[in-house]
Amino acid sequence: MIVYGSSMSPFVRKVIAVLTVKGVDFNLKSVGFQDPDPDFRAASPLGKMPAIDDDGYKLADSSAICHYIEARHPEPTLIPGAAEDRGRVIWWDKYADTVLMPTGGKIFFNRVVAPVFMKMPGDDEMADKAEADELPVILDYLEREVPDAGSFLVGDSLSLADISLASPFANLSHAGVSIDEGRFARVKAWTDSMLAHPCLAGSVARERAFFEKMGAPRD
Repeated sequence: MIVYGSSMSPFVRKVIAVLTVKGVDFNLKSVGFQDPDPDFRAASPLGKMPAIDDDGYKLADSSAICHYIEARHPEPTLIPGAAEDRGRVIWWDKYADTVLMPTGGKIFFNRVVAPVFMKMPGDDEMADKAEADELPVILDYLEREVPDAGSFLVGDSLSLADISLASPFANLSHAGVSIDEGRFARVKAWTDSMLAHPCLAGSVARERAFFEKMGAPRD
């Protein structure tokens, strides 16, 4: 399988984590947003990452890809079959993509993507406002919802819910955001444990090494 994108993207990192859990061999082909690479654009009509080419089967969108991988490689299970559990996994995947990521994206883009990758100033005011006003509301909710460190969001085993929710926190860390351990102790402990999970740890370690070399902001 070819995965188009960069693990710097939480969406790409999510797909890589799912493939890692499933033990599926893949090659990561580095592309950026709206990259003109014709093979990438054939797999991703909107020019967004990630996209995949699995022996000629092309698909874009991280959630669609994860559901495809689950169907093709059902063990170990990451999207449970029980109605209630499946509903919760889909909820957390959606929450991560549509609530956490837009806020985290404002911070990561303006503090990291713009200055480091695009060589242009970011909007510090936008990033600071997102961290000060938007992120605490999200963390307040998560502090009530996340389990203890080492436990999982849905059931007794790792699921797509855990991977989807944890992945954006790597970007927040890369952008210099520190979770207040006094106010958000459960979130801090759970996200730390998830980012150290084997399915995510490899990507996160490579990214941190890159940012340390580049001198990008870190917590």
